[in-house]
Amino acid sequence: MKFTAEHDAFRATVRRYIEERINPHADEWERAGMMPLHEIFKEMADLGMLGLEYDPAYGGQGADHSYTVVLGEEMGRCAIGAFGLALGVQVSMATPSLHAHGSDELKAAYLAPAMSGEMVAAIGVTEPDAGSDVAGIRTRARRDGDDWVIDGTKMYITNGIQADWVCVLARTSDEGGYRGMSQIIVPTDTPGFCAEKLDKLGMRASDTGLLTFDGVRVPVANTIGEIGRGFQQQMVQFVVERTWGVYNVHVACTEALQRTKAYALQRKVFGAPLAANQYLQYTYAELAAEVDLLREYGYAMVDAHMAGENITRMATIAKLKACRLIRQVGDWCLQVHGGIGYMEETWTSRFVRDQRLPSIGGGADEVMLRVLSSMDGFTA
Repeated sequence: MKFTAEHDAFRATVRRYIEERINPHADEWERAGMMPLHEIFKEMADLGMLGLEYDPAYGGQGADHSYTVVLGEEMGRCAIGAFGLALGVQVSMATPSLHAHGSDELKAAYLAPAMSGEMVAAIGVTEPDAGSDVAGIRTRARRDGDDWVIDGTKMYITNGIQADWVCVLARTSDEGGYRGMSQIIVPTDTPGFCAEKLDKLGMRASDTGLLTFDGVRVPVANTIGEIGRGFQQQMVQFVVERTWGVYNVHVACTEALQRTKAYALQRKVFGAPLAANQYLQYTYAELAAEVDLLREYGYAMVDAHMAGENITRMATIAKLKACRLIRQVGDWCLQVHGGIGYMEETWTSRFVRDQRLPSIGGGADEVMLRVLSSMDGFTA
């Protein structure tokens, strides 16, 4: 994968924004358990960072996927993992199906304001009894004339408290399993909708909600794409989500390893720098090598995607390896820092807490393995 001068200029804009607008507020937002997403997304939209691959008619930039890669990579420089997560929901998790399958009216009403930063979006799939097992969802949309009447619960929803609308996956027929589901846009100011904020181990600056739908009535016209095709559309949307979750990892890992190397070189133990320990030298080298491999595999995935190939397998592998690697890097960095690394005042503590989530969200590691074994025909 080759980046041009235009990519470099865009990268510099994103990096400067993170350094000046995001990182200085990391501690404040962590304490508040919330980020001012409407304000931030509006600023980012004004800088041309939202809707990079979307139609300009709906607030998009009309660029190719390589610019999404740049944006995703720079999220690895954020002092809090929560920001990249919130942005990812806005641009790569809640909106791809709407852009690909939504009616012109739906895109004008919901996609365009999301890409201009006027609206915050969320994706409602996970439920208390159905997370990675998407076929097990129970939230039901019953048709009543020209309306859907929705009842059910969605759990662990990122941006769920601030969202202006949610892309909800709900059952719209009595067919079981993956059949008979639809994606429906639900404005959060609709009567019967309620959002309750959840407390978490990490990603503390991200507002995560328990959403309840009690007789929520929305027009059938709010359905994204074809009624009954929601599961299939969501599976495609998951692939986009997983690529976003991969792009920042090699940057975040590299930053963490470099910071830890600097600490090990100046920290004296038994009369010598900590870095004099050959075991640490070799572990560092091995982790750095793994990061390089992940970066190059990710770029190969991007090239395949831009060539029009099906990257489901590559995205699944990349997510599995990236999520495991960043956990391994975080754990090693904290260990090298020792007691001070365990303190909240040190970046390592937040890094470990934040980077524990990716192996769970967007399809757990075990689900990635299930997908891969199934694709290879290794099932009984």
